[in-house]
Amino acid sequence: MIRLAIAEDHQSLIDGLELLLKYEEEIEIVGTANDGEELLKIVQKKEPNVIVTDIRMPKMDGIQATRLIKKEYPHINVLAFSMFDQDEAVMQMLDAGASGYILKNTSLNEVLKAILTVAEGKTYFDSNINASRLGKESKKSKKGVLTKRQKEILALIAQGKTSREIGEELFIGIHTVDTHRKNMIRILGIKGKGELLRYALEKKYDF
Repeated sequence: MIRLAIAEDHQSLIDGLELLLKYEEEIEIVGTANDGEELLKIVQKKEPNVIVTDIRMPKMDGIQATRLIKKEYPHINVLAFSMFDQDEAVMQMLDAGASGYILKNTSLNEVLKAILTVAEGKTYFDSNINASRLGKESKKSKKGVLTKRQKEILALIAQGKTSREIGEELFIGIHTVDTHRKNMIRILGIKGKGELLRYALEKKYDF
């Protein structure tokens, strides 16, 4: 039996997924959430083995929530459910520990197929996402190459902006900014926020 939890800030989408899965005998929806913090509470209380989560949510985004869940419950398989098909968004979710990534405009049948696939411990990518390209981009990142978004954030760090100010300017969550900061520190092989700021100031005119 698949014990499924759904996190999505649009209730209408949750309702649609519940309707889709209502008659699936092998799937039981154990909880739904409208933000990342609520999702964490459901995980602690209901112990699902599969999670379908949006990326952009209030209080805590799907990337941060996935990272925390996989750290404490590595056996839980996470499927990202998002309107964003950018390579960067997909890589962030994979880096956080997600097993798959589907878009919100996909067919309901494919959503079901994705859930069943990740429940078996396999990976699943929306047909509109180039998984092979992601592998190449991921290798580049490990060699110290920052993504376009990370360079944008680095430029704003050089301007002395806080994570909250950067999030407001780029229309992303503060947790997403902090995740980018941690990833940049890891990719660049530096230590802490102080060195990241120093690096940003040194590269201020290279962006």
